[in-house]
Amino acid sequence: MLNEQELLAALRQGDAEAFTLLFETYSDKIYGLSVGLLENEAEAEGIVQETFLRFFERLDQFEGRSKISTWLYRVSYNASIDLLRQRKPHMSVGLVDDDTLPMPAVFVDWSQWPERLLSEDEVTAELDKAISALPEKYRAIFILREIEGLSTRETAQVTDLSVSAVKVRLHRARLLLRERLTESLITRTVEHSGTE
Repeated sequence: MLNEQELLAALRQGDAEAFTLLFETYSDKIYGLSVGLLENEAEAEGIVQETFLRFFERLDQFEGRSKISTWLYRVSYNASIDLLRQRKPHMSVGLVDDDTLPMPAVFVDWSQWPERLLSEDEVTAELDKAISALPEKYRAIFILREIEGLSTRETAQVTDLSVSAVKVRLHRARLLLRERLTESLITRTVEHSGTE
């Protein structure tokens, strides 16, 4: 496997295997980020194509100050946010986190939930719904950090936020997800106890 510098050198020489390796390594990750933000598979596929096209067009200008993956994520993130803004012209993904979240309405000891209430597939479905319901600015951070596995610093580079803003948004995303999942589990518990 080529290291980053070797891959970049091979790409600049027009090595077809290097292009294939780059695409195979990152296309699913770029797609995952884009579909998570846009919730539209066709648009996400377009973002993947646009991201790699931009990379190849600017390959000679890429200085390697950031990792290739960070650059690709940043292009796909920005393209996805641009599409979201076209859908909702007044949407703000603001750089300032001045909104505050209320304290959770319900505190629950999740370790006490009976496993029979939710199958693994149901938990996955509930989590997917909860992630989709996150506001875009929190969803993007959650996807980059928790699903794609970027570091806090890399996520800050991709989103053009400070490290502290990334940490705040990730914390808020987790709180919102916990609240949403708690509500869902409580509903399931009530439904389940009503059937017994």
